Amino acid sequence: QAQLVESGGGLVQAGASHGLSCLASGRTFRAYAMGWFRQAPGKEREFVAAISRTGSTTYYTDSVKGRFTISRDNAKNTVYLQMNSLRPEDTAVYYCASADRPWTNRAREYTYWGQGTQVTVSS
Repeated sequence: QAQLVESGGGLVQAGASHGLSCLASGRTFRAYAMGWFRQAPGKEREFVAAISRTGSTTYYTDSVKGRFTISRDNAKNTVYLQMNSLRPEDTAVYYCASADRPWTNRAREYTYWGQGTQVTVSS
């Protein structure tokens, strides 16, 4: 059973950069793809980014391409989301998730979830 704990949420100004971290435990972190999702108030959860077990393959939803970067450090059991040029529409609870395979960009295949961390972007 995987445990995922996000950190790094907060209040940031539009245009600023901010980073999130997710520490994983309870399973072999390096064996599985990891992803970041977000959910804004009144909206459905959105698949933001994913990274393969080795870090060689990544996925980004169109709205964050060129602004967000997902990365991982398998030695530290940690996945990161670096967010640049933040916009008010990036405001959401951000969730870290783990898949049951080395790579997937299918949201439904992410089955382990953290508790989420709030990111609020002020204009």
